[in-house]
Amino acid sequence: MITGAICGAEVTKENNPNVPYTVEEVGREAELAYNAGASIIHLHVREDDGTPTQSKERFKVCIEEVKRRCPDVIILPSTGGAVGMTNTERLQPIYLDPPPEIATLDCGTMNWIGGDEIFVNTENTIIYFVEEMNKRGIKYELECFDKGMIDMALRLNNKGYVKDPMHFNFMLGVKGGISATPRDLLFLVNSIPHNSTYSVGATGRHEFPMITLSIIMGGHVRVGFEDNIYLSKGNLAKSNGELVEKVVRISKELGRDIATPDEARKILGLLEIN
Repeated sequence: MITGAICGAEVTKENNPNVPYTVEEVGREAELAYNAGASIIHLHVREDDGTPTQSKERFKVCIEEVKRRCPDVIILPSTGGAVGMTNTERLQPIYLDPPPEIATLDCGTMNWIGGDEIFVNTENTIIYFVEEMNKRGIKYELECFDKGMIDMALRLNNKGYVKDPMHFNFMLGVKGGISATPRDLLFLVNSIPHNSTYSVGATGRHEFPMITLSIIMGGHVRVGFEDNIYLSKGNLAKSNGELVEKVVRISKELGRDIATPDEARKILGLLEIN
């Protein structure tokens, strides 16, 4: 499975002019990623000026635009939003009608990209998010930036909050989180239950080495402007589609087929949930 993380909440057009802000731009970038081989679009949304928002209305129009272009793609909205947002603000996209099939669930508090910014996810916050998602039949992608976040997910699974089978997304190389090294990725993968699935993403220059290792290990991948704006050193990617195309080439060279959206639904157990 390839997830296209097409815009995020941090990267801007000043970093890469192709980062999408508007509804039309979000639709375009999602379509380019989908056409290249992404079965999942991880969605943050922005105002037209690039300001991050968790507005339910903004998610609605962006999702409608993506679905108009890519009717069968899986849309994975963020409940992380941006640092400083309230829990109520962050959860808005799960209250869409119909609800999303899957959404992100951040599994711990961290010093976000260094400095003084703290991305707060207390145990009670995580339980609240889980319970609200469970009520709506939404599967969670468990976002783990460090080993302790896996431990949190497993503890809440043992208590009956987080349901099986679990799907993890390991994000490596974020300042304040675990490093992007083969040693650390192996440590994370060996820390989850055997009936779980996982995707791997990494920031900047670490992105392609880490996702290549995930492909070799039998995992899945996340790629896109949210994490990395370069196709290669010094070469800005023209679109999320270019980044996905590179993953597809690597995957095919390594003998891994690319999952369609419906195949991804089977891998994630979404058909059973919905």
